[in-house]
Amino acid sequence: MAIEMTTMPRYRMPAEWAPHDATWIAWPHNAEDWPGKFQPIPWVYAEIVRHLSRVEDVHILVNDLAAENRATSMLRRAGANLARLHFHQWPTDRVWLRDSGPIFVKNPEGNLAITNWKFNAWAKYDNWRRDDQIPQHIAKHYDMQQFKPEIALADGKVHRLVLEGGSIDTNGAGILLTTEECLLSKIQERNPGLGDQEATRKQLEQAFHDYLGIDQVLWLHRGCAGDDTHGHVDDITRFVGENTILTAVEKNTHDENHLPLAENLDRLRSARNLTGPDKGKPFEIVELPMPSPVTFEGQRLPASYANFYIANSLVLVPTFNDPNDRHALNVIAHCFPTREVIGIHAVDLVWGLGTLHCMTQQEPA
Repeated sequence: MAIEMTTMPRYRMPAEWAPHDATWIAWPHNAEDWPGKFQPIPWVYAEIVRHLSRVEDVHILVNDLAAENRATSMLRRAGANLARLHFHQWPTDRVWLRDSGPIFVKNPEGNLAITNWKFNAWAKYDNWRRDDQIPQHIAKHYDMQQFKPEIALADGKVHRLVLEGGSIDTNGAGILLTTEECLLSKIQERNPGLGDQEATRKQLEQAFHDYLGIDQVLWLHRGCAGDDTHGHVDDITRFVGENTILTAVEKNTHDENHLPLAENLDRLRSARNLTGPDKGKPFEIVELPMPSPVTFEGQRLPASYANFYIANSLVLVPTFNDPNDRHALNVIAHCFPTREVIGIHAVDLVWGLGTLHCMTQQEPA
């Protein structure tokens, strides 16, 4: 069972499209994450920050003063708004703050808090201990209340829950999307010891309720090909409104994404909203194309337009020099008619096995 937070008023994770105070990122430094192709990556980051700094503050984690100076120089040359940039010299292992950063929650009075889930590098890599400290650093920086989600196991031991921000997506009104492949599989198992698959599902749903204010969880089956996180939902399916879900589909029946994405689409069409004014209604489902397979050195990469990031008044969308780029941008623009929709070239970035949503973490206003 999740440990009860009796002193805590109900907090809820806001939707990504709710107003932001800032975006948090970490400046790229680990060349092993883009082996043989690291040189362009800081310039890709500079272009992303140029756009973000037009509409909100950007907090940038760097390993040391030298890294801060290098990043500042690049960002100045790229035309970023330096007045909205805030550097923090907190060393990191990697730069994927969607997963290692805090998940902010908000209560009805408008107060923010941090949920500090354990990060263990997707139960795959050994170097994660610096990244696991990031939520703690941010909570201390703001003197902000934080909660460390824990579960009491059957043997009486307390287990700190592992959760990555890329494995979930929410509509801000109590509904959450995730995948069974990521959170229930024995492969890259995030939370061993919670019991069988159904027991694990039940305990995670309770934790989502207690710490993120979630009343309903929509479980999809699998993620996309090439994803080393083993099934993150932010590469395939995203809320774009309280009752509207954008989901990736692959029309090519010979592509390995075709069947998993078709099964997810079927589950979404069968689902019903169990909360709020849309209670009992089906969700509005919008289909998003996939780019043609992107490979490098023979490896299939997790290229997906669904890894977009929603900032104040704009949406940044990864693009892949593909005919479907234009189609995907139009679909996403239709979902966000009041926001500027901007494509960011991500063929180099995705060699690091993540793109725009993976590298960002929003701080709600």
